Amino acid sequence: MRSLFDRIFNTRAPGNSKDDAKARLKVLLVHDQVDMTPSTMDAMKAEILAVIAKYADVDREHVDIRLERAEAGVAVVSSVPVRRVTVRAAEAT
Repeated sequence: MRSLFDRIFNTRAPGNSKDDAKARLKVLLVHDQVDMTPSTMDAMKAEILAVIAKYADVDREHVDIRLERAEAGVAVVSSVPVRRVTVRAAEAT
């Protein structure tokens, strides 16, 4: 799972610097709006993934969980690639 700092400082493959700067600014503005620290965001991502992992084999290399502005405020937006569905939580009691 990428950390917020990886997203902000774009440690991944280079792209259009204007678009990258715009994306980083959007992330910072949303996080300022909800007053969430990077460590809190990372903890939230880990908990969300832990719940999903009870029921599915997740491709953790390509997980993307972020906050975005929405009409009604801020939304948690996620893309969690699932390799296969499993039932690990005691047959989903």
